[in-house]
Amino acid sequence: MTFWNGVLWLHLLAMAFFVGGQLMLAAVVVPVLRRAGEREALRAAARRFGIGTLIAFAVLILSGASMATHLHRWSDSTLQVKLGLVVLVGMLIGAHLRRPQAHALDAAMFVVSLAIVWLGIVVAG
Repeated sequence: MTFWNGVLWLHLLAMAFFVGGQLMLAAVVVPVLRRAGEREALRAAARRFGIGTLIAFAVLILSGASMATHLHRWSDSTLQVKLGLVVLVGMLIGAHLRRPQAHALDAAMFVVSLAIVWLGIVVAG
Protein backbone atom coordinates (compact mmCIF):
# COMPACT_ATOMS: atom_id res chain seq x y z
CA MET A 1 0.00 0.00 0.00
CA THR A 2 1.35 3.40 -0.95
CA PHE A 3 0.77 6.79 0.63
CA TRP A 4 -1.52 7.69 -2.29
CA ASN A 5 -3.64 4.58 -1.71
CA GLY A 6 -4.16 5.92 1.80
CA VAL A 7 -5.14 9.35 0.48
CA LEU A 8 -7.63 7.73 -1.92
CA TRP A 9 -8.98 5.60 0.93
CA LEU A 10 -9.56 8.71 3.06
CA HIS A 11 -11.25 10.43 0.12
CA LEU A 12 -13.59 7.48 -0.45
CA LEU A 13 -14.34 7.12 3.26
CA ALA A 14 -15.25 10.80 3.55
CA MET A 15 -17.40 10.51 0.41
CA ALA A 16 -19.19 7.47 1.83
CA PHE A 17 -19.93 9.35 5.05
CA PHE A 18 -21.07 12.49 3.23
CA VAL A 19 -23.31 10.85 0.63
CA GLY A 20 -24.27 7.72 2.57
CA GLY A 21 -25.16 9.78 5.61
CA GLN A 22 -27.47 11.96 3.55
CA LEU A 23 -29.21 8.86 2.21
CA MET A 24 -29.50 7.30 5.68
CA LEU A 25 -30.97 10.48 7.15
CA ALA A 26 -33.46 10.95 4.32
CA ALA A 27 -34.54 7.33 4.00
CA VAL A 28 -34.46 6.13 7.61
CA VAL A 29 -33.72 8.56 10.42
CA VAL A 30 -35.97 11.49 9.48
CA PRO A 31 -39.10 9.43 8.65
CA VAL A 32 -38.79 7.25 11.77
CA LEU A 33 -38.15 10.10 14.19
CA ARG A 34 -40.86 12.30 12.67
CA ARG A 35 -43.39 9.48 12.88
CA ALA A 36 -42.44 8.91 16.52
CA GLY A 37 -42.77 12.63 17.28
CA GLU A 38 -39.13 12.83 18.33
CA ARG A 39 -38.42 16.36 17.10
CA GLU A 40 -35.59 16.96 19.59
CA ALA A 41 -33.91 13.66 18.73
CA LEU A 42 -34.22 14.57 15.04
CA ARG A 43 -32.55 17.96 15.65
CA ALA A 44 -29.78 16.30 17.68
CA ALA A 45 -29.14 13.71 14.95
CA ALA A 46 -29.07 16.43 12.27
CA ARG A 47 -26.64 18.56 14.31
CA ARG A 48 -24.34 15.60 14.91
CA PHE A 49 -24.42 14.63 11.24
CA GLY A 50 -23.79 18.27 10.32
CA ILE A 51 -20.54 18.27 12.30
CA GLY A 52 -19.45 15.04 10.64
CA THR A 53 -20.43 16.45 7.25
CA LEU A 54 -18.23 19.50 7.68
CA ILE A 55 -15.28 17.29 8.66
CA ALA A 56 -15.94 14.95 5.72
CA PHE A 57 -16.21 17.92 3.34
CA ALA A 58 -12.84 19.24 4.53
CA VAL A 59 -11.24 15.80 4.11
CA LEU A 60 -12.73 15.53 0.62
CA ILE A 61 -11.31 18.90 -0.41
CA LEU A 62 -7.85 18.25 1.03
CA SER A 63 -7.53 14.70 -0.27
CA GLY A 64 -9.05 15.56 -3.65
CA ALA A 65 -6.74 18.53 -4.16
CA SER A 66 -3.75 16.41 -3.15
CA MET A 67 -4.65 13.66 -5.60
CA ALA A 68 -5.36 16.12 -8.43
CA THR A 69 -1.93 17.66 -7.89
CA HIS A 70 -0.17 14.30 -7.62
CA LEU A 71 -1.88 12.95 -10.74
CA HIS A 72 -1.58 16.22 -12.70
CA ARG A 73 -5.34 16.37 -13.30
CA TRP A 74 -6.04 20.08 -12.72
CA SER A 75 -6.54 20.72 -16.45
CA ASP A 76 -9.01 17.82 -16.85
CA SER A 77 -12.36 19.30 -17.97
CA THR A 78 -14.36 16.66 -16.08
CA LEU A 79 -12.50 17.58 -12.90
CA GLN A 80 -13.32 21.23 -13.55
CA VAL A 81 -17.04 20.41 -13.74
CA LYS A 82 -16.73 18.31 -10.58
CA LEU A 83 -15.04 21.21 -8.78
CA GLY A 84 -17.83 23.54 -9.88
CA LEU A 85 -20.34 21.15 -8.33
CA VAL A 86 -18.24 20.95 -5.16
CA VAL A 87 -18.47 24.75 -4.90
CA LEU A 88 -22.24 24.46 -5.42
CA VAL A 89 -22.50 21.87 -2.62
CA GLY A 90 -20.48 24.20 -0.37
CA MET A 91 -22.96 26.98 -1.11
CA LEU A 92 -25.89 24.65 -0.44
CA ILE A 93 -24.33 23.63 2.90
CA GLY A 94 -24.00 27.31 3.80
CA ALA A 95 -27.63 27.98 2.83
CA HIS A 96 -28.74 24.90 4.78
CA LEU A 97 -26.96 26.13 7.90
CA ARG A 98 -28.98 29.34 7.67
CA ARG A 99 -32.29 27.64 6.81
CA PRO A 100 -32.22 24.05 8.13
CA GLN A 101 -35.96 23.64 7.64
CA ALA A 102 -35.70 24.21 3.87
CA HIS A 103 -35.93 20.60 2.72
CA ALA A 104 -35.40 21.49 -0.93
CA LEU A 105 -31.79 22.34 0.02
CA ASP A 106 -31.35 18.81 1.40
CA ALA A 107 -32.62 17.29 -1.83
CA ALA A 108 -30.44 19.57 -3.96
CA MET A 109 -27.37 18.72 -1.88
CA PHE A 110 -28.02 15.02 -2.30
CA VAL A 111 -28.57 15.17 -6.07
CA VAL A 112 -25.48 17.32 -6.63
CA SER A 113 -23.47 14.99 -4.35
CA LEU A 114 -24.47 12.01 -6.48
CA ALA A 115 -23.36 13.88 -9.60
CA ILE A 116 -20.00 14.61 -7.93
CA VAL A 117 -19.56 10.91 -7.12
CA TRP A 118 -20.31 10.01 -10.74
CA LEU A 119 -17.80 12.57 -12.03
CA GLY A 120 -15.24 11.22 -9.55
CA ILE A 121 -15.62 7.80 -11.15
CA VAL A 122 -15.20 9.35 -14.61
CA VAL A 123 -12.08 11.30 -13.55
CA ALA A 124 -10.53 8.20 -11.96
CA GLY A 125 -11.26 6.00 -14.96
